[in-house]
Amino acid sequence: MTLDVTVLYLASCPNWRTALERVQAAAEQTGIQVRVSTQRVDTNEDADLLGFTGSPTILISGLDPFPPGGSVPALACRVYSTPEGLAGSPTADQLIHALEESRNDRDGR
Repeated sequence: MTLDVTVLYLASCPNWRTALERVQAAAEQTGIQVRVSTQRVDTNEDADLLGFTGSPTILISGLDPFPPGGSVPALACRVYSTPEGLAGSPTADQLIHALEESRNDRDGR
């Protein structure tokens, strides 16, 4: 089974590259097969359509595993709550957990 992971990003926000690297590292650590793609978001219309709540937005099987409460689609940089405080990307451990949860949900566990 392969999980589809999409990293949505703004060209002006560099944190998406860190998120992309961490997604790939998390997949390698777990052995979960992923198909990773990136998609640049340029307009408010695209943000609305894609559920883009800031750069980077990571979608696993089409869902945001880190849904920001009360956020609306926006062309802005995004921050994530991590054990070390606010950061521009989830940690590798948070992504490992998200990949495992998504895999388990697909497997019906």
